[in-house]
Amino acid sequence: MLTQDLIEAAATRLKPYLAPTPILQNPVLNEIAGRQVLLKAECLNVTGSFKIRGALNRILCIPESQRHTGVIAMSSGNHAQAVAQAARWLAIKATIVMPSDAPKIKRLNTERLGATVVPYERKTQDREALAQHIAEQTGATLVHPYDDPLTMAGQGTCGLELARYAIANKQPLTCVAAPCSGGGLIAGVGAAIGHHFEGAEIYAIEPAGYEDHHYSLQQQQRVHLTEQPPTLCDALQAPTPGEHTFTINQRQLAGALSVTDQQVLEAMKFAAQQLKLVLEPGGAAALAALLAGKLPVGTGAMGLVLSGGNVDPDVLTTALS
Repeated sequence: MLTQDLIEAAATRLKPYLAPTPILQNPVLNEIAGRQVLLKAECLNVTGSFKIRGALNRILCIPESQRHTGVIAMSSGNHAQAVAQAARWLAIKATIVMPSDAPKIKRLNTERLGATVVPYERKTQDREALAQHIAEQTGATLVHPYDDPLTMAGQGTCGLELARYAIANKQPLTCVAAPCSGGGLIAGVGAAIGHHFEGAEIYAIEPAGYEDHHYSLQQQQRVHLTEQPPTLCDALQAPTPGEHTFTINQRQLAGALSVTDQQVLEAMKFAAQQLKLVLEPGGAAALAALLAGKLPVGTGAMGLVLSGGNVDPDVLTTALS
């Protein structure tokens, strides 16, 4: 379902639209980790996150004869902005089902890109059912944020760029970590890294209280979390892994680790002070796992995906203070 050929095809499809994001190293972080750390700065991607990769790849695969009915997506913000941008490039109407408590900056950016935002209540409404209802009414194509092979292949181009860099610079990767919600990013990245570095350990990083991958891996089946505690990581609040993503992640993940809000804030501060990067809470999760000593000690290079930088100013101020 998610092959290297599919990821390579996505990379070719995206090349006219997206430049590779930087891969950074920092001596302070290398010393903390006791190994070389390669940082994939997806916070510097178009719309401020990795999501543009999957959204654009999926939309580019819609036949031109079907594009006039538009696209619909559900998202707390980053996928929303990515779909809105991709739709704008291709002159397609976009509708986004977005939680009413989504960060203001993400909602405003989505609307600024020309998409129509349909709000819903995260705790009482089913966003997938709402999106599917709108799709049935309008004929719009659903662009799922993670549980679609074409979306996952697009996200996998992030891992492909990381793998190519590591090969070119003779820094073989033995461990890679990325933030995880529904599991599309870690599925795509893990597939790309595993193809080039057999045996590399792939870790999903989740917010405390949203360890759906952790419990699902333990029980060897998808677990649905019934509670939705507060978390700063608004982009990482999926209560259960995707059906297709879990099939892949169950096979290729070495584990799923969790980080607290405090650890995420400390990682955001480190990123601003040491890396000169602005990260949103969810985007800092993998870095937080390293700084908190959650990732295993070992030899070889470690790759971390810094997945997004769309943070409300007040949250960034809290991190810096």
